[in-house]
Amino acid sequence: MPSPYFALFAAPGTKAFTAAGLLGRMPLSMMGIGVVTMVSQLTGRYGLAGTLSGTIALSAAVAGPQVSRLVDQYGQRRVLRPAMLLTLAAAAGLLLAAHYQWPDWVLFVCSAGVGCTPSLGAMTRARWAAIYRGTPQLHTAYSFESVIDEVCFIFGPIISIGLSTAWFPEAGPLLAACFLAAGVLWLTSQRATEPEPHPREQHGVGGSALRSPGLQVLVLTFVATGTIFGAVDVVTVAFAEEQGHKGAASVVLALYAAGSCVAGIVFGLLRFAGAAERRWLLGVCAMAVSMIPLQLVGNLPFLAVALFVAGLAIAPTMITTMALVEEHVPRAQLTEGMTWVSTGLAVGVALGSSVSGWVIAAAGAEAGYGVPAVAGAVAVAVGFLGYRRLRRPAAQREGTHERHGERDDHERPGVA
Repeated sequence: MPSPYFALFAAPGTKAFTAAGLLGRMPLSMMGIGVVTMVSQLTGRYGLAGTLSGTIALSAAVAGPQVSRLVDQYGQRRVLRPAMLLTLAAAAGLLLAAHYQWPDWVLFVCSAGVGCTPSLGAMTRARWAAIYRGTPQLHTAYSFESVIDEVCFIFGPIISIGLSTAWFPEAGPLLAACFLAAGVLWLTSQRATEPEPHPREQHGVGGSALRSPGLQVLVLTFVATGTIFGAVDVVTVAFAEEQGHKGAASVVLALYAAGSCVAGIVFGLLRFAGAAERRWLLGVCAMAVSMIPLQLVGNLPFLAVALFVAGLAIAPTMITTMALVEEHVPRAQLTEGMTWVSTGLAVGVALGSSVSGWVIAAAGAEAGYGVPAVAGAVAVAVGFLGYRRLRRPAAQREGTHERHGERDDHERPGVA
């Protein structure tokens, strides 16, 4: 790996919390698809399986920012462990309910509880921000985190589906729960790099981080971006099935994530002098434009190439988004702000999956690629309309950090 990435880990404790974060975020890509595989195998009810997966996603969209808001107030250790125990209890109930064919309402209640899974990606990014805030290394750290995300989404579904089909139906969600427990316990045991909590009464910060106009633009745009991702996943599986090679869908989608992974590694090596919001808007436009060739797909090889190219726009846009969150959200609410972006993405994924399913049922898989194209156009429109909210004067940004980050020198644990 290039030297800038090696340099990231010069700070004490960074290797350990990165490894813990990798383990702890695997459930994000494993649990939903694992529940679909498990329930469809045990009951044969694909409609129920999909609805339960959607329930997990929507529950995460509601609970995730609230968990992160508590983390900002009380610290990662005090909040993540109880949230993990709630998630594990709900996951155990879900596995038992599916195995013993308990009533459907039990499945839905447990699925809602599983959605309380903490966002370990936001937790590790907050640790990087506490260590490297205001330095070029933070850009490289966010790039590295984006690559880790893509690695999880490449291998997580493969592991989950593979275990549930080759071993026993509950194996995928069970391993996801084990990853969560190991990741949270390992991460929260590392106190030296844990960001300092910011009690609201101490810093005078009230309300949600979503009150920030800039964050509102980012979240709304990422709802549309998530719609792209959800639609591409569903339509690609349907298209591969129409072509008589359903099993190839996982390889094609892995190339989509691989394109993002490659772009994230390269993007992390670059240094930029211009405004971050301009790069962000360019990235959103690139994602939208990359959906146009999908309207012309006629075979799986062409689709694989088109999706790999489309993936090149994902990681740079995600990395720049996290940098903008840090600029527009008070330091005392950084974890919550990052989680709101992930929440917008999750809502979009659920929306894209549903809408593309309707289009496929009505007009076929190739027509389904119109959904991500429309979602891309919406993302661009929201980006342009909200661009002014992202262009805050430099003095205003500095004032925000001064008001909410007076103790900056004490917020760099693990750095001499």
